[in-house]
Amino acid sequence: MVLPRLEHVGIVVGDLEAAKAFFAELGLEVAGEMSVEGRAVDRITGLGGVRSDMVMLRTPDGHGKLELIRYRAPSSPGGDPEAPSNAPGLRHILFEVSDVEGVLARLRPHGGQLVGELVEYENSFKLCYVRGPEGIIVELAERIG
Repeated sequence: MVLPRLEHVGIVVGDLEAAKAFFAELGLEVAGEMSVEGRAVDRITGLGGVRSDMVMLRTPDGHGKLELIRYRAPSSPGGDPEAPSNAPGLRHILFEVSDVEGVLARLRPHGGQLVGELVEYENSFKLCYVRGPEGIIVELAERIG
């Protein structure tokens, strides 16, 4: 098999602690934290003088991983934390939850804001987009059918 699995999704953030708290409140668990720098990291990223801090989070079932990365150097050109959900690029990640209203209430103190509305979709899921730290869009799905 050429592609045995998806290992993780990486997201670059400016405030690593805020992003970590948001995803921990969602239910992800910290699997590890580290800082990296050096020639090998520069070569991998195509950047010079990289110094970064990373947190690896995993879903409770252990199958999904999310890597949050804060670059201390080099400086970033920045992004658009208000980018609409149809802007080109990696735009959202989806997590299935058991109580979407409860999750929304827990995420609000961590900056979580609905992008649109919470909708019952075809009697199968309650779905919504939530914008969190750094403008990251998370889709929440509660199975109802």
